[in-house]
Amino acid sequence: MMHGSVEDQRELVAPASSNPLIAGVERALAVCNRVIVVLASAALILACLILSYSVLTRSIFHSATYWQDEAAVFLLVGATFMTAAFVQSQRGHIGIEAFVGILSPTANRIRLILVDVASLAFCAFFSWKSWTLAHEAWMDGQVSNSMWSPPLAIPYVLMAAGMTLLCVQILLQIITSLGKAPRS
Repeated sequence: MMHGSVEDQRELVAPASSNPLIAGVERALAVCNRVIVVLASAALILACLILSYSVLTRSIFHSATYWQDEAAVFLLVGATFMTAAFVQSQRGHIGIEAFVGILSPTANRIRLILVDVASLAFCAFFSWKSWTLAHEAWMDGQVSNSMWSPPLAIPYVLMAAGMTLLCVQILLQIITSLGKAPRS
């Protein structure tokens, strides 16, 4: 399920702003998103390899590995949060399509803007809290409770950076939506 109708998706993927500054930011974010998607794909594969290694090590050699679960979780957290802006740029987050067919194009446009504003408010709060957690974990030297004890700032920074990119993506979509003339 997408956030808008299928016909609207083709328009939303391409840079939509005639403002050179906004179009430049959109292009830069698109390049950043493509790089992140490649890195996140590698992170997912690496997480699979780490967990497979763990299973084999435990079953064949009866030896415990202490680092694999956290390493895989950190990779998965990074892949999940860092790719959120890419998914939003494709309007790929879950949405309710029941209203698309019922509402007029103008009402759908208003609905999309309102949903984007509400999403931006939530994501901005989440981003802010993630940055405060990352700062606190960094300043206090917080580590996980495992024997490996990696710094907790790592997943917090990944969450914060991913949510910040998502906020930028949503803000660009709102600005672009407000700059468009409504279709009939």
